[in-house]
Amino acid sequence: MDATPRLPTLYIPHGGGPCFFIDPPASDPRRWVGLAAYLRGIDASLGARPKAVLVVSGHWEMQQPTITVAQRHTLLFDYYGFPEHTYRMKYPAPGAPELEPSMRELLATAGFELGVDGKRGLDHGVFVPFMLMYPNADVPIVQLSLQQSLDPATHLAIGRALAPLRARGVLIVGSGMSYHNLAAMFSGRGNEAAAAFDVWLGEAVHDARTREEKLIAWKSAPGGRESHPRAEHLLPLMVAAGAAEGDPGVRQFGESIAGKAISGFRFG
Repeated sequence: MDATPRLPTLYIPHGGGPCFFIDPPASDPRRWVGLAAYLRGIDASLGARPKAVLVVSGHWEMQQPTITVAQRHTLLFDYYGFPEHTYRMKYPAPGAPELEPSMRELLATAGFELGVDGKRGLDHGVFVPFMLMYPNADVPIVQLSLQQSLDPATHLAIGRALAPLRARGVLIVGSGMSYHNLAAMFSGRGNEAAAAFDVWLGEAVHDARTREEKLIAWKSAPGGRESHPRAEHLLPLMVAAGAAEGDPGVRQFGESIAGKAISGFRFG
């Protein structure tokens, strides 16, 4: 019997709203093409199909770590002002409630109490990229919330606690955006800050010896606060990096989108 391969952890950009399923701007018709191709290629790049995916999105915050425990997911259309068809999309992925006991045990060892939610649907930070990653909705998904504190050290610790799941066939994915300043995203402002932060981020995640120290201090990085006025789209990276177990962070996606440097990373 083949041993279960140890899977990597990922930090993926999930784009903007249902961006892959609407017409792009006429002035920028290829805006999302590269990111879509990256997301479609992730499954083949892993070398093994995950038994389940544990995904942390920038769109769910709770007081304690909380997971979805539905047997089959509904969708939460938490975006506004998009074409009507984007509110009728389907992604009936199965859940993986059987992961709850092991996650509860792992988090308890690190001092966290696990909460559960059997009703919440997958938000667009999950179903939009996963419609490209696993278009047949045939990989079980558990979504994990962020913490309302938005503390980077806490999210790194949660990732560390959950790292053993990687050897059990679980793919850990942080879904956010490495640049998330909506006021500046499409305005032409902030391009230099985005580029500076992107360079810093790539260097910060690569070296496991100094990674956590640097990520905890991300606000002082060049372009840090300009790139993330609020931390929720960066913190999924902290969970993925925390679960990296010494693996270097490698930039798997890097592109300029609307003039802003956007990256995705793989650990392991």
